[in-house]
Amino acid sequence: MSWKEKYADKIYTAAEAVSHVKSGEKIIFGDWVSEPPALVEALVNRADELKGVEIIHGMSPGPNAYVAPEYEGIFHHTSLFIGPKTRKAYAEKRIDYIGGTTFSRWPDLFAKNPDLNPHWAFIQVSEPDEEGMCSFGNACCFSEPAARTADRIIAQINPKMPTLGGKKISLDKIDYIVPAESGLYTIGRAEIDAKTQTIADYVAELVEDGATIQLGIGALPDAIARNLMGKKDLGVHSETLTEAMMELVQAGVINNSKKTLNPGICIGAQAAGSEKFYEFIDHHPLFAVYPVDYVNDPYVVGQNYKQTSINSCMEVDLKGQVNSETVGGRQYSGIGGQLDHVRGAQLSEGGKSILALNSTARQDTISKIVPYFAPGNVTTISRYDVHYIVTEYGVADLKYKTERQRALALISIAHPKFRDELKFKAAEMGIL
Repeated sequence: MSWKEKYADKIYTAAEAVSHVKSGEKIIFGDWVSEPPALVEALVNRADELKGVEIIHGMSPGPNAYVAPEYEGIFHHTSLFIGPKTRKAYAEKRIDYIGGTTFSRWPDLFAKNPDLNPHWAFIQVSEPDEEGMCSFGNACCFSEPAARTADRIIAQINPKMPTLGGKKISLDKIDYIVPAESGLYTIGRAEIDAKTQTIADYVAELVEDGATIQLGIGALPDAIARNLMGKKDLGVHSETLTEAMMELVQAGVINNSKKTLNPGICIGAQAAGSEKFYEFIDHHPLFAVYPVDYVNDPYVVGQNYKQTSINSCMEVDLKGQVNSETVGGRQYSGIGGQLDHVRGAQLSEGGKSILALNSTARQDTISKIVPYFAPGNVTTISRYDVHYIVTEYGVADLKYKTERQRALALISIAHPKFRDELKFKAAEMGIL
């Protein structure tokens, strides 16, 4: 008997399944690249019938139609990560942002905050195996916790969704099954400029053979990954599994042979890249996805030997505090898993935390090494958690350093045109 025959009483169209959502209810979407497009579209199509529906998720790659002004009062969005498609709505105070919670604790929000505890989880999963188990595919991160805590689950079963090892969900647990093929959301590769390449050169020198790495998405992680081609026996324990990691696996650089936790497997909460990447990881024994409260838990991360976290940031002040999420006093993005992995790397034997940034912005008119943050800008990583800061001018090791030593190290990797001014401000602040 096929799964469609066995679960025939649970199979609906997207419109039929979503018709059960009532006004005033709360929905969590599978996050980022795993957002279920068929279900989201069906929900928006019901706008004339609904009022006060709360939509909760992190960054969405989809159309985000529900944040448009014409849907005010019908849908309200509470965001855990401000992205390019929700930034305008946030600035216009039409959506809410949840700050003050690291990515690894988001599942706790769903379970323990009555304002966020969901009536519904809208998730996207792979086709089931012979036992009726579906993979969370390219993003288990909080799709699994959402399904774990929601009253009811609607799952889009997408034949294009890759099947990965790790956490799975049984069709028995799903209330409404929607077989619907959709194109998967993909992430392109960014171009690498000379500054980025120079930063990547410095970062790669800090990565040791046998290290377990965490990398993000974008030009800098791509450049760093290319510079790791000469390394040996790297492992992966990372919030995001990336196309650059695929290339390192193909080159034999990543083999996970030295990992102390989950040896032999690249562990992630989500996977983001091209269709070629999704095809590569489909049923690949080297890749597995787990929920974010496991993958990003600093105490789990820290069990890996030589865990090396590599992230970017927006600005660093002379005391070593790091801002990765605000610009001009306004929320620009979110914390994601950065702080989780910074802290996890510190708990690891031989671990390193690396934060990288260009030394300037706006064609060298603004220094990103600053005396202190502008009013309203937040400290994402406290000075007590910072290890390495890297710009195109070098590496500042801030661990166990005095305020004076930190300031001098940071000034040495600032753009030369701003160094005298930074020294003056440091003296004015009583640091130098």
